[in-house]
Amino acid sequence: MDESSKSLVNIGDLAKPAEALVNKISDAVGGLLAPWQIKRVAKADAEAAIIKAQGQIEVTDLQRRAMRRFVAEEASRQKNIEDITAKALPQLTDAAKPDAMENDWVTNFFDKSRIVSDEEMQSLWARVLAGEANAPGTYSKRTVNFLADLDKTDAELFSRLCGFGWQIADVVPVVFDTDAEIYNSQKINFNALIHLESIGLIQFNSLTGFRRRKLPKRFPVFYYGRLLALELPKETDNYLDIGKVLLTNVGQQLAPISGSKPVDGFWEYVTERWKEYFPKPHSPDATAETAAPQS
Repeated sequence: MDESSKSLVNIGDLAKPAEALVNKISDAVGGLLAPWQIKRVAKADAEAAIIKAQGQIEVTDLQRRAMRRFVAEEASRQKNIEDITAKALPQLTDAAKPDAMENDWVTNFFDKSRIVSDEEMQSLWARVLAGEANAPGTYSKRTVNFLADLDKTDAELFSRLCGFGWQIADVVPVVFDTDAEIYNSQKINFNALIHLESIGLIQFNSLTGFRRRKLPKRFPVFYYGRLLALELPKETDNYLDIGKVLLTNVGQQLAPISGSKPVDGFWEYVTERWKEYFPKPHSPDATAETAAPQS
């Protein structure tokens, strides 16, 4: 593709990973970054000419309105595509591998995201695009297709739930009591969890909850990078109650990019629950802080 045809960005100003992503998108979607005004208007004019050539005396008012709508819709969709791409570029790492992204994945991604005009939802889509470019294979087509049906209110609710997420091997939203004020203050309650389960983001067991089994005696867990070192009773084959919620596969893929934030007081709430597992004679104040992957 000629450099001058890429209207979204000035390729000469981009780092290599960003340039590679722009080229990948253009190849997969087909002239994505060519000036849409010229291509779409020309297509509309060509269609009008074909109609006339097929023996119609004139293009009707209905056909003219249809062509104007076509151009307007394509303009809006093109803007959405370019906005999402522009938001994704700054999130690329130096080790990004856009060339390794599957063309079918990229095509499907933009087929689903082109109607997204909300700024916050575009940011979420951009994080998915950047995450896939940084590590191809991170997000499945199923997750992309799920995201296409995700309402903004549901995305916000899921983000609030992820604020309770601890790294316990995987990300686990630790919800012990759906009536507790610390959850209800974030609009996380029984009905909210039933809803998130119904749309496929979580598993919710309101009766017995879930346990992490076959744990070693010493087991580290993290809350937004803050380490809590647990010491379980037996040398092997321990279990730990982790609350009533687990994330589905789709939920696990979306949790790190949900935009969640730690909830004030939740560290203290959970450590009080797990205080019997503190290494002796250490206290929660003795726990270290270190970096760890976290939603």
